[in-house]
Amino acid sequence: MQEYQYAKHLELLSQHYPTIEDARGKIVYLETLLSLPKGTEYFFSDLHGEADAFINFLHSASGSIRNKIKTLFHRSLTEEEQNDLAFLTFNPRLALDKMEEAKQLTDETIKITIFRLIDLLKYVSSKYPLQRVEEKTPKAYRAIIHELLNTIVDEEDSDMYNQAIINAIIKHNAGRSFITVLCEMIQSISVDELHIIGDIFDRGPEPDRIMDVLMEYPNVDIQWGNHDIIWMAAAAGSEVAIMSVIRIAIRYNNFDVLEDGYGINLRPLYSYATQVYADDPCERFIPRSFEDVQIARIDPEIAAKMQKMVAIMEMKLEGQLLERNPDFHMDNRNVLKKVDFEKNVYIENGKEYPLLDTNFPTIDPKDPLALSPEESDLLASLKISFASSMRLQKHIDFVYQVGSMYKVHNHNLLYHGCIPMDDKGNLDVVNLNGKKLKGKALMDYIYEKVRDAWFSPRHSKKRNQGLDLMWYLWCGKKSPLFGKDKMATFERYFIADKSLHVEKKNPYYEFSKEVEGATMILEEFGLTRDFCRIINGHVPVKLKDGETPVRANGKLFVIDGGLSKPYQSTTGIAGYTLIFTSHELALAEHHQIEGVYESGSYIPEIHVVREMPYRLRIVDTDEGAEIKAQIKDLEGLIEAYSTGKLRTKR
Repeated sequence: MQEYQYAKHLELLSQHYPTIEDARGKIVYLETLLSLPKGTEYFFSDLHGEADAFINFLHSASGSIRNKIKTLFHRSLTEEEQNDLAFLTFNPRLALDKMEEAKQLTDETIKITIFRLIDLLKYVSSKYPLQRVEEKTPKAYRAIIHELLNTIVDEEDSDMYNQAIINAIIKHNAGRSFITVLCEMIQSISVDELHIIGDIFDRGPEPDRIMDVLMEYPNVDIQWGNHDIIWMAAAAGSEVAIMSVIRIAIRYNNFDVLEDGYGINLRPLYSYATQVYADDPCERFIPRSFEDVQIARIDPEIAAKMQKMVAIMEMKLEGQLLERNPDFHMDNRNVLKKVDFEKNVYIENGKEYPLLDTNFPTIDPKDPLALSPEESDLLASLKISFASSMRLQKHIDFVYQVGSMYKVHNHNLLYHGCIPMDDKGNLDVVNLNGKKLKGKALMDYIYEKVRDAWFSPRHSKKRNQGLDLMWYLWCGKKSPLFGKDKMATFERYFIADKSLHVEKKNPYYEFSKEVEGATMILEEFGLTRDFCRIINGHVPVKLKDGETPVRANGKLFVIDGGLSKPYQSTTGIAGYTLIFTSHELALAEHHQIEGVYESGSYIPEIHVVREMPYRLRIVDTDEGAEIKAQIKDLEGLIEAYSTGKLRTKR
């Protein structure tokens, strides 16, 4: 059977390489690729809707483009001119607007700028295969850029030819457009592979803009975070996930992403909440804001009423979900059933805790999990709104297409949260749908079930099971995306005693700091070599408290550095970028987000974590392994031609 399949494979391959010469030519090309330096990989984590910061870090290659400008032009351009060129490269539209306002965008300036950008483009693209550079070249100017990058004639003719091309660009008023294309191409080539280690959504104002950028990026992957998974579930129709997504957006005063970003109609929620809580100030639910907002999108008192309405509905739906999923073993989180509504107390381990808010007009104490008819109507309206948001559906479909629970790539293991462990440091067993799973098997099983929630028919058992599991991934005790024993949402809203607010971290977070723990996890995923690493997000690194992102003697990198504004007071910085080049592994430590946008002088603190023992080539990467497999197949094709097993096609 295997011989038959291999023969069919060679027959299909022969359609692309019909002669021995065709196959040999491709082998020569592929073997040449193996000798090129590996592309530069960039790792970001926990973006949390901070679009401006992320996009500017991405466009500046976390300061790397500015360093390349310094290397290339240190003798020919002043420091100020280098900054101007960097600013143009990071933000071409803004920079060109400023030049135009200052009447500096002359024909001569355009010509000089294009020559400089072409030199920079040659420099940043020099280590990449021509095919990869062409893939990142916009179609509208592909022929022109190809000529400027690759024309080989004598020096005088070359200069005349290039001058003629640029003069034609200026003559036809394409200077501004062409400069913008060159800048965007430099940005794209500088980041060969982009890895997002989870949590694109929630807290920050514009995850939708981040998604637009990622969808345009040619080589990106996403490891799902718990905040991504709840948005994925909401888009797929999970009622409890919809309420979670809306509650968090209101809590962080992010109405824009719901209404403008995704067209979610909040008018029914507004009307019902202001009616039900007309005389209730809902003080426990006033939104949090981390921006200097002069005019609120919605009055904070009204937003508080809306948040309370959603929170109560969310807790009802959570209780219903837990009752139909006893194997989650989370009865203790069916919080509304632990409230004595006559005494207005919450009962935990036999102890009574007074409630800070006792106005519950939509709760029936005899059946606290039941939705009122009005709540059911509201929920139906919101479900329709999420399902009919084409932009949201498109974004989530992309998150599914390029996303996974984990990724093994170039000797690195990428995942967002944790690999659940027990108190003794062993891989913990998680019971899901009657299966006992741990480690890699757990992550693989979850991946399949999450995909069921999106790709299975609506209202099917597989889809519904997947949706319920996604809620568990959001906040379950042994969820590898959450990594805590509980999500204390109810307690933070309603209980003064802060001992109930504590969310205990999974033992993973202690054991993985040690070489033994990190090594065990790497080996579980088949990574046994000394230089293999875990790249992890989810838990902010408190740099100001002395924590370090590099742990387990370099086997674990935690790269959540506080890109999200709510975390920056905790971490003391504004995010990390992990950069893996052919020469080194380095961490860019960001402190001044505004500097990226306002000038080209921004260079983060870059700490080289590990220098490679030799310059890594494509042959050393996963891409190299794929190329070697292609070469082996082509060699097999040549043998088949040579022995007469296959006829050449011409």
